[in-house]
Amino acid sequence: MKTRKIKRVSTSMPTMEGAGVHLHRAFGNNDVTLFDPFLLFDDFRSDTPEHYKKGFPWHPHRGIETITYMLKGSAEHGDSLGNKGIIGRGDVQWMTAGSGIIHQEMPKGDSEGKMEGFQLWANLRAADKMMHPRYRDISAEEIPTVTLDGGATVKVICGQVGKVRGPVEDVMIEPEYLDVKLPANTVFVHPTPEDHNVFAYVHAGSGRFDEMSSDELGNKSLVLFEPGEQVMITAGDEELRFLLVGGKPLGEPVAWRGPIVMNTQEELQQAFEEYRNGTFIKHD
Repeated sequence: MKTRKIKRVSTSMPTMEGAGVHLHRAFGNNDVTLFDPFLLFDDFRSDTPEHYKKGFPWHPHRGIETITYMLKGSAEHGDSLGNKGIIGRGDVQWMTAGSGIIHQEMPKGDSEGKMEGFQLWANLRAADKMMHPRYRDISAEEIPTVTLDGGATVKVICGQVGKVRGPVEDVMIEPEYLDVKLPANTVFVHPTPEDHNVFAYVHAGSGRFDEMSSDELGNKSLVLFEPGEQVMITAGDEELRFLLVGGKPLGEPVAWRGPIVMNTQEELQQAFEEYRNGTFIKHD
């Protein structure tokens, strides 16, 4: 099988969003073509409550899906459809904004004031951008963990590892989202559809993400892979933990401003006009 090589390596950069939340952005607006169908990936790990407690007050989304994965702490959410809830340690929220939703996300640290989590934005194809919004709150208990022969343990949020499938289904971009824990000096090999874009994000330890390279990549490293039929990742002298994410590219034009992503500037302008005049919400 053709093993994927590294196409690009970068490090997530500090930025600020919401009402003053400090986070690290791995990729965003300038990387649309490279990471298609994914738009943005944020790492909001912090040990400082002042960096996250103001949260993300009420704001709109249209044309995308947001995927929030919590490792520590929690986030309280509410939306214009009347949904309310809290996602805690190990939980995932998969929100399809579709035609439009207004929501808020207010993070809280754990007993030690620590907050750890990630948010991924996935694009919707043109035919689905005005679909009915929906939430899927997935508890940690619903996410299967697979232990492989080489010692790796994999939380399968969506996609498949061996015969085990994750709980998130029926997403058009055929996404895979894995949280992989790899013991020191062991190897993780995983098949990938050759035409999908695949990236990895390191959040503990270090390792090699290209069998032809001796360079080890550590915390906050983002690896975008070239096309191939599998990834081969080797942990260094300590346990390696990383997220592995892949999806089918849409290959469609992108018009993006703030929390709204459409296909044309006209659609984008219409969305903001509707938000200003109170006609943004299409489905109750």
